[in-house]
Amino acid sequence: MTVALLPPAFIPLSVLADGPMETFTPQERSHWAFQKVTPPKPPKVVQTDWVENPIDAFILAELEAKGLKPAPPADKVTWLRRASFDLTGLPPSPEEVSSFLSDESPKAFDWVVDRLLASPRYGERWARHWLDLARYAESEGFKADEIRPNAWRYRDYVIKAFNADKPYDRFVKEQIAGDELWPHDPDARVATAFNRHYPDESNARNLMQRRQEILNDITDTSTAVFLGLTVACARCHDHKYDPIRQSDYYRLQGFFANSGAADDIPLVSEKELKRYREQLARWAEQTRAIRDEMNALAEPHRRAIIKDYVDKYPQEIQDALHKPPPERSPIEWQMVHKAKQYLEPASYQFLATDSAVEARLKGDPKQRWQELKDELKQFASLKPPDLPIGTGITDVAPAPPETHVLRRGVYDAPKEEVEPGFLQILDPKPARIVHPKGVDSSGRRTALANILADPSNPLTARVIVNRIWQYHFGRGLVGTPSDFGLKGDRPTHPALLDWLALEFVKNGWSIKNMHRLIMTSNTYRQSSLYDERAAKTDPDDKLLWRFPRQRLEGEEIRDGALQISGLLNLKMGGPSVRPELPPGMNPAYSGWNLTPEESERNRRSIYIFVKRNLRYPIFESFDMPDTHESCPRRNVTTTPLQALNLLNSELTLQWAEGFASRVIKSAGCDLDKQIDTAFRLAISRPPDEAEKMTVKSFFARHQEIVAERDSAGKPLALPPDLPENADKVEAATLVDFCHMLINANEFVYRN
Repeated sequence: MTVALLPPAFIPLSVLADGPMETFTPQERSHWAFQKVTPPKPPKVVQTDWVENPIDAFILAELEAKGLKPAPPADKVTWLRRASFDLTGLPPSPEEVSSFLSDESPKAFDWVVDRLLASPRYGERWARHWLDLARYAESEGFKADEIRPNAWRYRDYVIKAFNADKPYDRFVKEQIAGDELWPHDPDARVATAFNRHYPDESNARNLMQRRQEILNDITDTSTAVFLGLTVACARCHDHKYDPIRQSDYYRLQGFFANSGAADDIPLVSEKELKRYREQLARWAEQTRAIRDEMNALAEPHRRAIIKDYVDKYPQEIQDALHKPPPERSPIEWQMVHKAKQYLEPASYQFLATDSAVEARLKGDPKQRWQELKDELKQFASLKPPDLPIGTGITDVAPAPPETHVLRRGVYDAPKEEVEPGFLQILDPKPARIVHPKGVDSSGRRTALANILADPSNPLTARVIVNRIWQYHFGRGLVGTPSDFGLKGDRPTHPALLDWLALEFVKNGWSIKNMHRLIMTSNTYRQSSLYDERAAKTDPDDKLLWRFPRQRLEGEEIRDGALQISGLLNLKMGGPSVRPELPPGMNPAYSGWNLTPEESERNRRSIYIFVKRNLRYPIFESFDMPDTHESCPRRNVTTTPLQALNLLNSELTLQWAEGFASRVIKSAGCDLDKQIDTAFRLAISRPPDEAEKMTVKSFFARHQEIVAERDSAGKPLALPPDLPENADKVEAATLVDFCHMLINANEFVYRN
């Protein structure tokens, strides 16, 4: 039977069911992204002495075909600064610069790359890229935007995974189905929070609609991140451009049909968990009489609180909540799980807390409650410390609910049922589902994880090596990193993309090895020198005739400023911190409880609390993405707000004061040494003679301004720990100079 002449939108569903491969035209099947990755040969080039590794051959061949030449190599300081920001998100120290400049070995560049990859700072930098993709946040989003207190454990998992160079295929599998594949590995359980980072409107009472919106988010995000495809376009109808049918969308969604939030994952071994439960049981036995009396006082109030909450649900949800578990249908299990997420003490957020009950007590019952609380405290030493708790995804019902194609994507307009399966253009059969042994789970997500991590999958390796390339060069070989479809950009160097993908899999899916390949190439070593002739031929530098200049992200600017000021706290992991907000922002209204210790507030930017409805202002001004959805590539804007933030922020002035203090400690009161030290700390190089003269002229002029300010009784910005006999006017002028360096383009850009 042939249906190739029919437009895809008019193919009968019966045909789709009988022979899905027949519904795809030759043009659809021939799209480059769906072709098997085949080993290309590095091309022959004229300028062979420029080829350090095969990457250079692929790049140079395209340049020579256009009559272009690569830029000369960057000087060593520029390269080192570039490499340091790329791999660690921090500038090199003056000592690292001196060591590299004095190393004349041909392996000097390789050793720097290895050193940076071995640094724990590497995981903190590259985890930030992944968290953008995972739409990582620590709150629900929407109007209420409640806190998710254990979400930060996923952030720590990602940092740890990058530092350990966890093979990417394992990394993928853990995030899709870690609970099914490695149920006793706490890291694998927390990894499933990749699909728990969906935004959720907790006040919405239509649980069927909420469930569908969450499934849509999970389906859209997982396919965009791992496959580089915009399957969301097929939610309501066949994809208008790509060979993705509406049934494909719901086949993919079927892998997650039985998934729900798991916000109470104990992150300890089975032995530790058993010991905890035994100790808790002993405490419970010793305190039974006290707790029974407290529960008797609390019970009517708990019931009233929960009843008020449950009564707001539609009748069918209330019926499911009251129905005995064996009598619930799979979809009722889903609804009960979603409703009880906010009702049960085991969950991260519940209504009828002791504090909520206590607020309702009056008179004698309230007094008795307090007496019992005091008695209970006497047994505190018997109670085991709280377990570390993680959040992630789990299977909810004994059997998965059915998955249907939805008319126009509407949750309550089901059409034909579909089984879990991959894109039909690549595999038309339903997925092979194997129930995991010893785990109360369907195995559906394991099936998807295995499909995604299969070396023969033409998308997964291509997508991730393209992302790695993008984070080094500012643009991927495919300029639309989450859209490899027909309307996405075609690869500028398709053979190189395939070569990198094959090298990636061949070398054990190692991301660090991919860094080494890219960063030891002459392509990466190029300067950013402008070439007018090349710019006319290739104005967007897609062929990489020079290294593209890139502005630092807001997190890098903050971390770099803290480092040069000597204030950066390199403590790793743990709950997020909340630094100061600018004047005019109400912390109480936004739920932003300031972290009291200043040193904690000065931790790396990746540890700053991520609230969906309140992005940290300096990050937002420098294009931090909206965490309601996956971000494959950050926008880079240039706005007055960025300059105003760096010029006028009290935080920036604090950094400048710390910076000046560090300069004084290193250079004393010698102005020449101060200028040299400040340049080396901020932009990794000494000033040239013209810059020295300009800075000295600034000091001479500006000291007069500062002296007038001081004589008028206006406060001066001074370095902390300034010696009593120090000249305050000179010190305040140095602060302003350091402030200027933090605002300099050379500080906020990498060349």
